[in-house]
Amino acid sequence: MTTQAQVRTYEVITYGCQMNVHDSERISGLLDTAGLVRVDPAASDALGAGADVVVFNTCAVRENADNRLYGNLGHLAPVKAGHPGMQIAVGGCMAQKDRDTIVAKAPWVDVVFGTHNVGALPRLLERARVEREAQIEIKEALETFPSNLPSRRESPYSAWVSVSVGCNNTCTFCIVPTTRGKEHDRRPGDILAEIRRCVDEGAKEVTLLGQNVNAWRAPVDGDGGEMADFAFLLECVHDIPGIERIRYTTSHPREMTQRVVDAYARLPKLVSHLHLPVQAGSDRVLAAMKRGYTVLEYKSLVRRLRAARPDISLSSDFIVGFPGETEADFEATMKLIEELGFDTSFSFVYSSRPGTPAADLPDDTPQDVKLARLARLQKRIEAHAATISAGMVGSVQRILVEGPSKKDPNELAGRTDNNRVVNFAGNPRLIGHFVDVNIVSALPHSLRGEIVTRD
Repeated sequence: MTTQAQVRTYEVITYGCQMNVHDSERISGLLDTAGLVRVDPAASDALGAGADVVVFNTCAVRENADNRLYGNLGHLAPVKAGHPGMQIAVGGCMAQKDRDTIVAKAPWVDVVFGTHNVGALPRLLERARVEREAQIEIKEALETFPSNLPSRRESPYSAWVSVSVGCNNTCTFCIVPTTRGKEHDRRPGDILAEIRRCVDEGAKEVTLLGQNVNAWRAPVDGDGGEMADFAFLLECVHDIPGIERIRYTTSHPREMTQRVVDAYARLPKLVSHLHLPVQAGSDRVLAAMKRGYTVLEYKSLVRRLRAARPDISLSSDFIVGFPGETEADFEATMKLIEELGFDTSFSFVYSSRPGTPAADLPDDTPQDVKLARLARLQKRIEAHAATISAGMVGSVQRILVEGPSKKDPNELAGRTDNNRVVNFAGNPRLIGHFVDVNIVSALPHSLRGEIVTRD
């Protein structure tokens, strides 16, 4: 009989994108199935405190992710020295990219597993424990889509579902094709079956995931059958009973076909929010990035989307200080922001990634100039986001109630169709349900609401 003292605990630390968040849910599901118990990070005094297994699920998109990982590994070295039996595992894109380097820099790491090796983690941990030496397992390419891994979802009411992994684009700044491989699209039957299982477990909202999600293509009836596109997949998900809201990320402007645009006019469950990375507002910079579209083509796409769904909210990604970016290039980006009125977006100073074509481009723009440009861009986008939030005051929004509010556990929180967090007073029995909420005020990073009462 297993005693409480014999139960091993774990903590998963996630860096990066939604794809990594979903992979971390799978890692947690695997460790749960193996009999480990997750430590609540909020209940611990420090990173890894009280955990027998610490798993880092890493990102390699920006250089600060590297620095953050090695800093955290350095912090854990003395923790592990004082905790016999503790194991440290590193997975994700940095593991795929650096593999042997991680153990060389941090020999106290027990397991290094690649982006295609998530399912092997429990086996690798056990082997490392028995053999008392680091285990490194990296697959260069995805062999079969990992569709049957257990998952511990952060919210039982909102599910991430991968439809593809990898990317066939050749953006000069991006290391994802190196760390995730070429695009591998999942069969539609497998995707829909997983979504139905999520519905059976309580999910009412689904987010379709892929590095280039709207490029998804797959045969409907097996190899050689008619090819289905992303619009077809959206239609199929829309028809699943129990799914009331559909999101997807991350999309590429070049893959936003007219059929996908038209879906916004035909599919009410498809949310009025789209993350559509533009990266820059200068044709010269876009060409150097090999993005495959011009500013005019991007603006034309946005016009068509807004014609199909007038209230659609657009967020985006921006890279500031790409090699060779001039002041005129940056001003073109600022002009695009003014014209299109982006909602809350992600923006960063360009980070050179060894092995990408952009890493070899000359870059003579001073870092302080890049940081000043970034601050100006972020300030403008934050102002746009604040304007959008203020415009929602007085409106009634349909909210999926996800759980207690992070600001006040005695209140509830949920998200609007356009991905705004709303905090409001309500009965806990509303968790997991959609409710109508009147927006009464707009705060910097959330909205305040009151439940609409019916006579």
